[in-house]
Amino acid sequence: MINEKKQTHISKFLSLVLRHKPETIGIQLDLNGWIDVSELIEKSNKYGIQFDRETLNHIVATNSKKRFAFNDKLDKIRASQGHSIEIELGYTNRKPPETLFHGTSEKSVQSILENGLERKNRQHVHLSSDIDTAIKVGQRHGKPFIFLVLAEQMHKDNFEFYISDNGVWLTNNVPIKYLKKRDE
Repeated sequence: MINEKKQTHISKFLSLVLRHKPETIGIQLDLNGWIDVSELIEKSNKYGIQFDRETLNHIVATNSKKRFAFNDKLDKIRASQGHSIEIELGYTNRKPPETLFHGTSEKSVQSILENGLERKNRQHVHLSSDIDTAIKVGQRHGKPFIFLVLAEQMHKDNFEFYISDNGVWLTNNVPIKYLKKRDE
């Protein structure tokens, strides 16, 4: 089996080609973000990122954020969410819990308080159902800051919510009036 450093390198590469730039290795995702596993492995290897089916299975199975998913036949793969390219993930509108969480860095707080949560270059705003996950997300960007999102009220006000295969809640945006600082 591959070492952890190489596994992380391959996982980041997969995020790049399955979420943002499939053209990097000359693949084209279908409308739902799927690509044939054999083609992904072949084109990745030609590009210089070496892995086989066993390694890919291991990465999908052990990725702590469950960033990737196989289809039912296990012959196609896609990223679970986080695309900056237009993909129809096929998720249906779901009623969220009363409160969800958004982890960010302290340096982003002022902008969020002025503009709300915006999807920017992604298809959706990502929200967590638990504080611990939100803290981990926020830590990736600096000192973490957690916003509470009044998700149930948003849903009552006709905002749509989806839940990805890996449990991340998704919505198009969160206006300021639905955000609370964690300490309020």
